[in-house]
Amino acid sequence: MKLILRSLLKIKHSKIILAVLVICLAVRLLPYFAPIRAADIAQNQLAMQFSDRNGLPLGTLLTRDQEHTSVVPLNQVSPQFIHAILAAEDGSFYHHGALDMKAVIRASKEAIHAKRIVSGASTITMQLARMLEPVPRTLSGKMQEIWLSWRLVAGMNKDEILSAYINRLPMGGNIYGVEAAAQTYFSIPASELNLAQASLLAAIPNNPTYFNPYEHWERLKQRQKYVLNRMVQEKYINGAMPTAASYAARTSAEKVVFQSNQRGIIAAPHFLFWLANQIPSTTLEKGYIPPLLRGARGEQSVIRTTINRPLQQFVEAQVQQVISSLATNNVHDASALVIDNHTGEVLAYVGSPDYFNEAKLGRNDGVQALRQPGSTLKPFVYGLALEKGLIRPNTILADVPAHYAIPGAKLYSPTDYTESFLGPVRVRIALANSLNVPAVRVLEKLGVQTFLERLHQLGFEHLNHTPEHYGLGLTLGSGEVSLWELARAYLTIARQGDPTSLVSTFSNSPLPTPHSPLPNHTIWQLITNMLSDSHARATAFGVDSVLNLPFPSAVKTGTSSNFRDTWTVGFTTDYTVATWVGNFNGEPMRQVSGVTGAAPLWNRIMLHLHENQEPAAFPSPEGLVQLPVCATSGLRPTPDCTSVVQEYFYPKDKSNYESENQFNLPPEYDEWLAKQQQSNFTSTNLRILSPHHGDLFLLYPGEEAKQKLEFKLVGNKSAPVEWWLNGEKLNTNSANSLFWNLRPGKWTLEARSEEMSDKVTFRVELASIKPTRRGFSVSPRI
Repeated sequence: MKLILRSLLKIKHSKIILAVLVICLAVRLLPYFAPIRAADIAQNQLAMQFSDRNGLPLGTLLTRDQEHTSVVPLNQVSPQFIHAILAAEDGSFYHHGALDMKAVIRASKEAIHAKRIVSGASTITMQLARMLEPVPRTLSGKMQEIWLSWRLVAGMNKDEILSAYINRLPMGGNIYGVEAAAQTYFSIPASELNLAQASLLAAIPNNPTYFNPYEHWERLKQRQKYVLNRMVQEKYINGAMPTAASYAARTSAEKVVFQSNQRGIIAAPHFLFWLANQIPSTTLEKGYIPPLLRGARGEQSVIRTTINRPLQQFVEAQVQQVISSLATNNVHDASALVIDNHTGEVLAYVGSPDYFNEAKLGRNDGVQALRQPGSTLKPFVYGLALEKGLIRPNTILADVPAHYAIPGAKLYSPTDYTESFLGPVRVRIALANSLNVPAVRVLEKLGVQTFLERLHQLGFEHLNHTPEHYGLGLTLGSGEVSLWELARAYLTIARQGDPTSLVSTFSNSPLPTPHSPLPNHTIWQLITNMLSDSHARATAFGVDSVLNLPFPSAVKTGTSSNFRDTWTVGFTTDYTVATWVGNFNGEPMRQVSGVTGAAPLWNRIMLHLHENQEPAAFPSPEGLVQLPVCATSGLRPTPDCTSVVQEYFYPKDKSNYESENQFNLPPEYDEWLAKQQQSNFTSTNLRILSPHHGDLFLLYPGEEAKQKLEFKLVGNKSAPVEWWLNGEKLNTNSANSLFWNLRPGKWTLEARSEEMSDKVTFRVELASIKPTRRGFSVSPRI
């Protein structure tokens, strides 16, 4: 009995196992039997078509697998093309199923009679199956193709099959679908194809390489005649036979012009690729078409950008011309960006001189690339310092040698590219002439952390290192930013602290602003006033430089270390223009700075933008008063002042201005004063510049005769000067400078001239050994 039960259980288990196997096999094979519906084969990877703000085409970008595909519904395709492709490929498409048995029988008879394949019997449905799943041209491959065709017929109606087919047609090169072909070859939508254009396009899919319109025009024309004759036979061309045939002949003779092969892009290639990358690939892969890619009826549409194509092409030409003129200076690359101040719309975007020149790194996008900005961040340092009250519009800053200790590094000593110093300067002069030392001094008071936070508010998102990483060099360009970020930040100045996003397309959804409004319009107006003062920047750039335009404009240049990058960013009341000139490979330019590199390009663009209408004047800083100051000292004018200018003051500073009568330079100016032949700041006082009060000097054994100390002063040089050392008058004929042999001791040095005098105390001590000398660092040229 137990044996019988075991046998029954074994049989039962076998049936269960067999049933499970059958179910698994059925599940595995089910996809091969299930009908295929239109949603199952929807095309998600679409090419993107772009136009400028006025509807002028900019170009079409291929899908991410490098195919140029545009999908349109059947009712958006010209009936002429539908008739042409049906006549050419499957005249009885609407009257048979997956197979056309009449065509199969006919093709078989022709093949037997000719002992070779004379004509095919593939229906449009079978061709679509081959497009979806390419198979080898063998008997098994043909059976797979037929099986897939049956599944298509089981799940889709004729219109759905035809729509999927014409949107996948190979139309030459990497162009797929009638819409992509119409746009590429004729710059029109598929709905506007006439009979001549439609019959030519319907001729291509039979053999896209053999009938390439750019290489084999005569072949294509012969194939077109075949298509037109088939349309006459299928009665797609109206009229009796002689009339229809003559109409077809006239159509064949009609001249049709194909657009030149422009790789699908007419203008602004860098902008188009950048914009395409802003659309997440996941949305396209899921079949979702964002609003800016859809037309009024939900179909795919041309993306209307904010670019002005004529302006874009002008800027592209100017970039190439400027680079050509600077070729001897080892300059190969440039970029430019033009923004509408009122809307934030991007009007022109040039990433390189030639996108398609791969040998010269043309695909690099200089608008988005990160580079050192040189001095272009200085306006934001001064603006924030003014806002926080650390400096005032009439503050005198010291452009004199300065040294900063950096942990783990040599001494940091910023200089300008001229390696000279101006001494006391107004804030306006320091900013307009892009002086390095005053900017570093202001940043030291402000704090790198505070400045970095302001730059983040302005949208410099790539400055993401710690304040210690950048140090005081941040104001001179030690970080890396993009031209896009710079343009956006200067747009904020132009809008007097009112930020706005840079707009690239006309879409229904407004973009969020990058940051909150920055307070105190007066500060932004004051910075604008300084950047637009051509006389203030005359020391560094001259009165008549390319920065000076025949209408109100504010501008700032920048040059990175070793002359690898030059920048010019500026604005009028209407437009902001940012330009960069340099080398993508990092090679330094030769004898090129911001004013000779990027500034000429900026100048040309600005003049073009305003050739028909000049911009309005900038508003004067609100709540400030103008008072006359000596251009040299920045103080209230005195009789010996050679040039008087107007400077802005806070009203509460007016009383201090009226009471000041002289300006005594503090000790930080001593090193600078010692090198001046004459000074307008020391005509009424006497000062010992060397040695300094409290100095300690070491006298090394055996070098007593070699070690000398210079006694030097500045002051009224028209009167005789007496030198006294520890109460003893020195016998010397050198009034302003003399050298004294070091001797150990504590010394008091006094200089007397008429009723003026100055006194310092210093010490000299014996030293046993010589210290090891250490070098000092020199700042990069800015």
